[in-house]
Amino acid sequence: MSKTESGKPPADRVSKIMTAEEAISLIPNGATVTASGFCGSCFAEDIAVHLRDIYLQTGKPNNLTMVYGAGIGDFNTRGLGVLGVEGLIGKIVASHFGASPNLTRFVNEKKIPAYSLPQGVMSHLFRDIAANKPRTITKVGLHTFVDPRLEGGKVNHLCDESLVEVIRFDDEEYLAYKTFPIDIAILRGTTADEDGNISMEREALTLDTQAQAMAAKNSGGLVIVQVERIVQRGSLNPKNVKIPGVMVDAVVVAKDMSNHLQTYDQGYNPSFSGEARIPMALVPRLKMSARKIVARRAAFELTPGDFINLGIGVPEGIANIANEEGILEELTLTAEPGIIGGMPASGLSFGASYNPQAIIDQPPQFDFYQGGGLDATFLGLAQADKHGNLNVSKFGPKLVGPGGFIDISQNTQKVVFAGTFTAGGLKVEVEDGKISIVQEGKVQKFVDQVEQVTFSGRYAIENNQQVLFITERCVFRLAKEGLVLTEIAPGVDLQRDIIDQMEFKPIVDEQLRLMDSRIFQSPPMGLKQDTTEETDQ
Repeated sequence: MSKTESGKPPADRVSKIMTAEEAISLIPNGATVTASGFCGSCFAEDIAVHLRDIYLQTGKPNNLTMVYGAGIGDFNTRGLGVLGVEGLIGKIVASHFGASPNLTRFVNEKKIPAYSLPQGVMSHLFRDIAANKPRTITKVGLHTFVDPRLEGGKVNHLCDESLVEVIRFDDEEYLAYKTFPIDIAILRGTTADEDGNISMEREALTLDTQAQAMAAKNSGGLVIVQVERIVQRGSLNPKNVKIPGVMVDAVVVAKDMSNHLQTYDQGYNPSFSGEARIPMALVPRLKMSARKIVARRAAFELTPGDFINLGIGVPEGIANIANEEGILEELTLTAEPGIIGGMPASGLSFGASYNPQAIIDQPPQFDFYQGGGLDATFLGLAQADKHGNLNVSKFGPKLVGPGGFIDISQNTQKVVFAGTFTAGGLKVEVEDGKISIVQEGKVQKFVDQVEQVTFSGRYAIENNQQVLFITERCVFRLAKEGLVLTEIAPGVDLQRDIIDQMEFKPIVDEQLRLMDSRIFQSPPMGLKQDTTEETDQ
């Protein structure tokens, strides 16, 4: 962005507080823009709505490059989906596209170029841009579609630049991700004072907000922040300031509070932001379903004292099971945007946590994950093949993106992929401690070869990772020879319900056993008693 196009505020402006229209006038055509957000948390939606409307009225600003770390949206039209008008966004660099399909349809339709990179790498990229480093160097992404020897994170043929390269240090391979300037950061906080200092006391997460602000400022760019309220200069406790005012150029108070919700599921829940603690007995239990069965079986892999990550989708339910079984306090459950402890929320509140012990920024959370700090991770199971490769990022023309899946799965010694055996209309019934498949899903998940490698089975074997695949009807483990069937649900027919619903034949363990019958009964399974007995022994 040239100096003449920088759009810096007038020198005689005393206040940084301005309308959304004034703030958007600072954004030049072709700018590289980053936005904060995770699902429905911490996204400056009021500014985004005004940006869209002003573009539709004036045609400016246009051809923006959007850079963001996590999926931002309600998987429909909200979040970055509000920017889904042709010509406004000309390029995307992101980790997750599925949360904002109204915008990313232009990528699927091959109208704009896009790069899909791991979420933790994106978080660290912001930090490295702020530090004026030329590359973010990590092993994350090796042997996945991000590796330049496969796809290099390029989503379509319109990508004319390589953002990832392979390098070596001390005889080991790493990936080097290219940094680039950020012209505009559109961020969100709770409170701003008259100097532009920003606190985030009512937010469920703090995310990359500080790193993004620093990246923009040290790139010579501008920082625009949406808040709920303005307070007098000097009112904020310095320890509560997440973005110092010297880094902020414009503060916009949200006019429509429906565009400043804590999450898309809950307008405001004080337990998410640590302002109050709720009795966990008030959290509704999951109803019996295929998803609950998967979560229940996965819960048997929980060990007291473990530091655990839960991914989006079916794994979200494991937290609910842990609460139902009374073992929640024996574990430290986390999610990648920065929550530690409590009970991770699900659905459109995913990323937040009921009664968290701590809420930290996203970059250090990924530091800890990538450094091997997790004891186990439970991630979604979208598509698996005979080699133990996983795909959660692309299905036919539909781009989803990996989110934090690659960062987490490659750096955790015990990896559990949890999901239903088939998708698209699966219906099951549970009776007398058995499961029956009433209607098979239309989509087979266990295929001969995945469409895109988001997790490499071969690389996992090389790194001696313990890898399990848990479904409502069976369990597999990953071995050098491929997937080994180790457990089968009571009531399930091996040939009809498992082998015939796969594109390859798994190895059947000689000691194939039944899944625990308690999984298929309504009362709690007694995991609390199990752990107590194991401790006594």
